[in-house]
Amino acid sequence: MSLPTCPQCHSAHVYEDGAMLVCPECAHEWPKGAAEPAEAPRVVRDAVGNVLQDGDAVTVIKDLKVKGSSTVVKVGTKVKNIRLVEGDHDIDCRIDGIGAMGLKSEFVKKA
Repeated sequence: MSLPTCPQCHSAHVYEDGAMLVCPECAHEWPKGAAEPAEAPRVVRDAVGNVLQDGDAVTVIKDLKVKGSSTVVKVGTKVKNIRLVEGDHDIDCRIDGIGAMGLKSEFVKKA
């Protein structure tokens, strides 16, 4: 019988323990035959706690240095039509005068 991978860490080293399945790598336990829980949708929040969505407009709340350049994104810069992405920088956008860049949601506020 083929055992499923761990729903938390996706390890293949799962073993049976009575009526439970156990992952030795992360110590997660779940009942045999239980369907894997669906992943919760990712929620990105701004610095104030507002939920951000694709297409929103945001305002920068802190001067941000542009990596690899001497330019700075000033406080109060309004960014329109953001796109949420996975990764360290949650927001992809285009800023007038600078171009395409990634922002962290902790440095913006929903406009």
